[in-house]
Amino acid sequence: MGLLKLFDHWFDFKCPELPDLGGHSANLLASLLTMAWLVEARDPYTGGHLWRVSMYARLLAERVGLNDADAARFSLGGFLHDLGKVSVPDAILRKTDALTPSEYAIIKTHPEMGVRMLAGHPLAGLVADAIRSHHERPDGHGYPDRLLETGIPRIAKVVGVCDAFDAMTSERPYRHGMAPAEACAIIRKLAGAQFSSEYSSQFVAMCEEGLFDCIVGYSDHGIPLQTCPRCGPTLTIRREQGAGARVYCHNCGAEFSLETAAGRVVVTPTGAMGNAEQLQIEVDSMLISRTVRALAEMLPMLDFHSSQSQFVGQTT
Repeated sequence: MGLLKLFDHWFDFKCPELPDLGGHSANLLASLLTMAWLVEARDPYTGGHLWRVSMYARLLAERVGLNDADAARFSLGGFLHDLGKVSVPDAILRKTDALTPSEYAIIKTHPEMGVRMLAGHPLAGLVADAIRSHHERPDGHGYPDRLLETGIPRIAKVVGVCDAFDAMTSERPYRHGMAPAEACAIIRKLAGAQFSSEYSSQFVAMCEEGLFDCIVGYSDHGIPLQTCPRCGPTLTIRREQGAGARVYCHNCGAEFSLETAAGRVVVTPTGAMGNAEQLQIEVDSMLISRTVRALAEMLPMLDFHSSQSQFVGQTT
């Protein structure tokens, strides 16, 4: 499985309540989601990004009339699209200033790295195009292959606009997130150049209809994003955590207590700092389990090994 072997020690667990899909398809899928989740966890400012892009991609795929299997595949591509960022140094991922040209060149290697990481994985064909081509542009100025509109795989067009919208509406250390309406105005302006006209117009319409209101600013269903008041990054909160649970900023180490106010989850500083054990990254296995279950209801899992190659390079 190429570079995937480097991560074997991460996957020696069983996600709770995984559906019985026959063979080991569910655990293969869970392994991919776990790897992507851990890659995202390296950047404290992008919490929930993969979940949100995954949700946007599924809803957009359904909006344009794709079947359940394709909608699930596009959702999976949204969750896995940044897998190759595992090769980007922390100093670049967590940089609070603008990137230099050489640093940006390193960032631009992540699509190809992501595909190489999945070389030989039984499920690679389902999402390879999303991983490699989500930064391609219809005007040919994208990367890594400078594809034109007709050469960009359909899954990459969908994931690309969803990824860009979430980047624009999310907080970063060097800027505040845009309002959804402002991000939609940019997408509308760049339709046909940076984004597929067909998918960007549908995305904007869905946003204006309020269909993304329960996704923008959330890290999971019903979990609004919380940020560290000391240094700004996103705090990782699992849906299963209740009032009184302790959460930690993985950037500055500050400890917080979960509380509820007016029916919403809020974090309150305790004044303490997390120790080495408390600051370890903990996989949200329940989120992964729920994601696997949702995908399993839509994807023909038992046919993965025999049919996945048909999806590679699908542009229409």
